[in-house]
Amino acid sequence: LGVTLGIFLWYGGVRGNDTGGIIPWSPGIDDAARDMAASHCGAYGRYAVITSVRPWYGDYIGFVCRMPGRWGPVPK
Repeated sequence: LGVTLGIFLWYGGVRGNDTGGIIPWSPGIDDAARDMAASHCGAYGRYAVITSVRPWYGDYIGFVCRMPGRWGPVPK
């Protein structure tokens, strides 16, 4: 995981804003991508939902940032 994450971060990491974003796909990135999306959305007080995974080099993992409460986790 360390080598994959290191290579991944070299190429840019998460791109997005308060509504969601994309993460470049690479083999073995699935678990790290969930954490990266959660961290990104958490900075805006939201939670992440992965919406698409295109498992090919050059493609992306897409996610949206949703407000807690109505359909998601209740804020603490």
